[in-house]
Amino acid sequence: MRAVVVAGGKGVRLRPYTTTIPKPLVPIGNECSIIEILLRQLARHGFTDVTLAINHLGHIIRGLVGDGSRWGVNVDYWEEATPLGTIGPILEHLDEMPEHFVVTNADLLCSIDLGAMYRQHVAGGAGVTLASHRQRSQIEYGVLHVEGNELRDFEEKPTHEYLVNMGIYVVARESLRQFTPGEPLGFDTLARTLLADGPRPQIFEFDGYWLDIGRPEDYDRANVEFAGVRDVLMGTNTPPLTLAPVLVGERTIDLAAMAVDGASAEILAPAWSEDDELAAGVAAARAVEVA
Repeated sequence: MRAVVVAGGKGVRLRPYTTTIPKPLVPIGNECSIIEILLRQLARHGFTDVTLAINHLGHIIRGLVGDGSRWGVNVDYWEEATPLGTIGPILEHLDEMPEHFVVTNADLLCSIDLGAMYRQHVAGGAGVTLASHRQRSQIEYGVLHVEGNELRDFEEKPTHEYLVNMGIYVVARESLRQFTPGEPLGFDTLARTLLADGPRPQIFEFDGYWLDIGRPEDYDRANVEFAGVRDVLMGTNTPPLTLAPVLVGERTIDLAAMAVDGASAEILAPAWSEDDELAAGVAAARAVEVA
């Protein structure tokens, strides 16, 4: 099975952590990066081939991931000259893709069984299957229901429940034939097109651990919660890992310089110097071989 990991974004909402560090490489729990967790999960769920679609600071992601052999997967790369959205990078490589494949964002912590989602998609014959998660949000105010200027009902700080898109998809290759290679294509456009023309998208509802690390407060939460969810994310037999320096070109770059306090998720030491931006672009090697 094959997966495409969309890892080209600038991580603007996650600044200052991503000022000079690509978001897939921000350290989680002072132990590993987001992309490492994802590669371990893909290997564990039976995926053998992974493509990383890279753009912003992509050479640093290459420096860490390499060919993927440490995680038991074969990794190759698509480099975007310009941002193409979540689905856009696939269009120029459609003929080399299998009949069905996974597409996922690179900024998620999630315990979903990607293999089970893939099998449901294939069995259901969908053009695309998207992972969904049930969320609840409370309105901070009393909500008024009115007709004209007459109050008909009143709800005190109601809670609404809804399904949200998790940023994980299984895609049928032929569902993308109608789109033009080289043009940006987001999932929203793909979904609306399939809703109108078919085959209609399907849902894989997931009720386990899921965290989209889009904002500094999400990153804070990831570091606070990591110890409690480590085993479901990485597997119970995964030994402790240690952030260690790695040689990128002629420079030694150290992700551990961006240490995170699990209680407050504060940057304890800067990962860059003003006169050396490359030193801020962080790649990490693991001190422990992947089993």
